[in-house]
Order: sequence, then structure tokens, then C-alpha cells
Amino acid sequence: MAGEKSRFSLEAFRHVAFDDIGSTNSECLARARAGDPGLLWVTSARQTEGRGRRGRAWTSEPGNLYASLLLIDPAPMERVASLPLAVAVAVHDAVKAILPPGDAALQVKWPNDILINRRKTCGILLEGEPLAGGKRALVIGIGVNIRHMPDSAPYGVTRLSDHGAAISPDELFAHLYQSMALALDLWDEGRGTAEIVRRWREVACGVGERITVNLPDRSLEGRFAGIDDGGLLLLDMGGGQVLPIAAGDVFFMKTE
Repeated sequence: MAGEKSRFSLEAFRHVAFDDIGSTNSECLARARAGDPGLLWVTSARQTEGRGRRGRAWTSEPGNLYASLLLIDPAPMERVASLPLAVAVAVHDAVKAILPPGDAALQVKWPNDILINRRKTCGILLEGEPLAGGKRALVIGIGVNIRHMPDSAPYGVTRLSDHGAAISPDELFAHLYQSMALALDLWDEGRGTAEIVRRWREVACGVGERITVNLPDRSLEGRFAGIDDGGLLLLDMGGGQVLPIAAGDVFFMKTE
């Protein structure tokens, strides 16, 4: 409705910063259990128990950005599936704002890994938990390699400092604070999924290429046919068979 104030307007968000913490995601979940209303950012200069998808450790030395955003009941469950795409758009916009102009390709790998020249510079972990009273907490954890990156990873990694971005975590977070509010406002509790999907497709990496998708119980190979209008990955298996996939780890297959 015209004149109606958005739930995700910039002034609705709050921020608490730590020097040292176990995990910004865990802190958000603890605050949710204690009754926090959400729209709360938690950042820390260092994490001692940072984690990525499937429980993988995440490099957490000072100099990188470690941030988590707590949302309470962000959307009806049937519309939450597109939220990772909105998060990816927000983080992409924040990183783009601080990268110097040049030939570095800044793209998104489904659903929300941020790549520079096909190397991962940001990990995003969404975790949910039911709360008392029927509400649900959802935490968006974001770790960006600014000065440090993992020594070993199952994929190529990079850091912003290797691409001319000599910035502090606080500077990057200032951009993220704004871009996330804008993206969530656009997403509009899932009602704006079509526009988010359009924005995501503009910065997508590897559409049309051969990929491997690792699922919890198996791996699938096929051609990345893009995403559907709800944000699901479309894996072209050949012979007219296209599988929609809701969650999995994507790896690009070498063509040489």
C-alpha cells in the first residue's frame, strides 16, 4: 500500500558488535530464544567457533567480516525458499561497492556463494530454529574474506585484498547494512521473489555449463539450466529431464 512503511526499512535494523565471540550465528540464535524481536545484526572482529555449510570450519581471524542477521518469521514458510537469493543479491551489491573498477568478474554461484574470477570470497550460512509460541528464528551468517582465506578448501578461494580492496571489516559492513535492508525490502517477505530472481540471474555464474551438485546422499551431474521462478536450481540431465534442486553444493566441471 502507498505510504505503508516497510518492515525492512533501514531504520528498523539494530547492530551489536563484539571483539571476540564463539559464533555470530550462535549469538543470534541465543538472543532469539531469549525473546529478541529480530532485525538484529551481530558482528565480531574474530570468531572462535565459526562454521560453514555442513558443519565445515570457517577461517575466522581478525581482518575479515563476520556478521549475522537475526530475522523472526521473515515470511510464510512457502515463500522462504527465495530468501537465500535475496541475501546473495545484497552481499554481491556490498562487495561490488568496494571493489575498484577493473576486469575482476564478481558473480554469484547458486544459491549464494560470492565469487571473484570463479574463486569464493564469501560464505553464507542460513540456519533456522523453532521458538516458543510458534514463531521461527532464521539467522543469516555471512563471512567475507577480506585479508585472510582458508589454507585448504574443496574449491578455489580468494580474498578482497587480492583484488585491490584495502578496506576494513567495518567499512564493508556499512555497505552490507544498507544493501541487505534494500534487498529484503525488495524481497518483501517473498512477495518480491520475481524481481529478486531477475536481479540474481543478472550476476549468476556458470549458466549453461556442466556442473556437479553434491546432495547429502549422492552427487548429480548435468548442465546448469539456470533457476526457476522460485529460485530452485534447474539441472538438465539430458533427454528432456530437468531436475529442480532446493539445496546442494555446486561445483563447476573442468572443460579442458
